[in-house]
Amino acid sequence: MSKKHPIIAVTGSSGAGTSTVKEAFEHMFRREGVKPAVVEGDSFHKYDRVAMKAKVAEEEAKGNKNFSHFGANANEFEKLANLFETYGKTGTGKRRLYLHSDEEAAAYDGFNPGEFTPWTDIPKGSDLMFYEGLHGCVVKDGVDMATHIDLKIGVVPVINLEWIQKIHRDTEQRGYSEEVVMATIMRRMDDYVRYIIPQFKYTDINFQRIATVDTSDPIIARDIPTPDESLIVIRFRKPQNIPGGVDFPNLLQMIPNSFMSRRNTIVVPGGKMGFAMELIFTPILHTLLSDRS
Repeated sequence: MSKKHPIIAVTGSSGAGTSTVKEAFEHMFRREGVKPAVVEGDSFHKYDRVAMKAKVAEEEAKGNKNFSHFGANANEFEKLANLFETYGKTGTGKRRLYLHSDEEAAAYDGFNPGEFTPWTDIPKGSDLMFYEGLHGCVVKDGVDMATHIDLKIGVVPVINLEWIQKIHRDTEQRGYSEEVVMATIMRRMDDYVRYIIPQFKYTDINFQRIATVDTSDPIIARDIPTPDESLIVIRFRKPQNIPGGVDFPNLLQMIPNSFMSRRNTIVVPGGKMGFAMELIFTPILHTLLSDRS
């Protein structure tokens, strides 16, 4: 960790909803005049889209049906951990982008969707680093991401809801069939258990969305449960260690129909998730930035 160059990491599985937390922070950064150095977890995959497809086929031919983006062998864990450590010490480090779409690739002449941009130095002068991706809190195989992060946030819907969100995103936005998406989910399951789930014992704050409608069979679900059909369970691992603390009475007063389910856990209506994030994260952000001096 570094008081001078703080790092915030949002981690969660594919389809978990980490982008929702990222959007909430983007609003806060603009409002508070914060200049973040943004790092996307996908940019630390080891293979681009074409190479990954070939590598999966190669591994399957060897009998390995579990090779996935969730595991260590498909990612640059050491480079990511080194970036966290280097940024904490110097306020800079090496990053690149993974170009997901035609729109993203259009800004980079000569690059296609599914490719990486070259590694470049993060310009000095940023206020903090903001990471969003799959592996921000990995502690495994000699790599310890969590020790370098000042605020660790987990996004963990109940698993059937997570699958529904992934299926709908990948079929409607990325053009994959349900069969292909489910095959990907099953191929990733071993690495999901080994590398994704263990991170949440290190996260400082977890957001878990729970549907209040039937999600028994995620494959046949016609749509994603709406925020009003959900509850958000927000768990603070050690409230006393959160920068700036956690004012539970204020949260209960400010968020209608919220309640405490345990001494470190508050439950809020799904439609108030963004509001709850701003109430929770704004004082934390102020503390992290004030402690830099």
